[in-house]
Amino acid sequence: MSEQVPGEIYALLAAFTWAFALVMFKYSGERVSPLALNLFKSAVGIMLLGLTLLAAPYVPSLLGDESLRRLLSLPAGHVWILAASGVIGIALADTLFFHSLNIVGVGILSIVDCLYTPFVFLFSALLLHEELSAARLVGASLVLAAVLVSSGHRPPARTTRRRLLVGMLSGALAMAAMAFGIVIAKPVLADFPLIWAATIRLLAGAIALAGVALVSPARRTLWAVFRPSAAWKTSVPGALLGTYLAYVFWVAGFKLADASINAILNQTTIIFAIFLATLVVKEPLTRRKVLAVGLAVGGALLVTVLHEPVQRLLEGAAAH
Repeated sequence: MSEQVPGEIYALLAAFTWAFALVMFKYSGERVSPLALNLFKSAVGIMLLGLTLLAAPYVPSLLGDESLRRLLSLPAGHVWILAASGVIGIALADTLFFHSLNIVGVGILSIVDCLYTPFVFLFSALLLHEELSAARLVGASLVLAAVLVSSGHRPPARTTRRRLLVGMLSGALAMAAMAFGIVIAKPVLADFPLIWAATIRLLAGAIALAGVALVSPARRTLWAVFRPSAAWKTSVPGALLGTYLAYVFWVAGFKLADASINAILNQTTIIFAIFLATLVVKEPLTRRKVLAVGLAVGGALLVTVLHEPVQRLLEGAAAH
């Protein structure tokens, strides 16, 4: 990757590749269980991140200092915190995420996915004592309203309304676990090289998943995911796009673009995902879904790039 390319382009690429990954994982989920798919994509991601670490000395201007010496200079306790973050945010969260994706589809889950940011602010307030402002509460309420609007959507084929709600709850729990996992790691993340941090989290999550797979009564079926099959046609591209490329593009965008601009461009995933869900997966684009997308995007903007001006406006109104 070149620093001559604007960071905004990398941020858009991150959103675009994750949207495509959702479609690939949706098709994979029709043949592979959520736990097996999570284990598989984690293994592929670890392999690709390992190759990136080998290449890091040759592109230090983009990836920074990813040397093993820098990693070993950090306290061991910090590594354990990252590992716990990976177990919660990858092993648990991604399995719930894939379970939800199988039930509700790409479009609805991309709306539920917007709960991630409000959950991050909530856990940051509870665990890190960061301010939970009125503007962020309003933004979180808009995202929650989007999810509630989505819950009234007509269930996908062969899915009951009760199962639709279960799928959305699974997606919401996935976002909560993902947010909790990253918030507990936040105090130590600044000290870690980014690719090493991602690799440690992913490796910890994969080890936890492998442990569950080893003791599961369905272990033969779970481990069969590593045998070449028709499912690889979508699970390998999904892992490449979602577990590796989207993350690397996010790193590049975070490094080269303003953080607030990066946040809003990353949120365009929901637009790409809805478009792909309609065009590729043939999910219906209804008025209810469009309304939910509008509420979700508005709420996400309110808790990120619009937070400060809206908060000042609210404070000014309260003063009068």
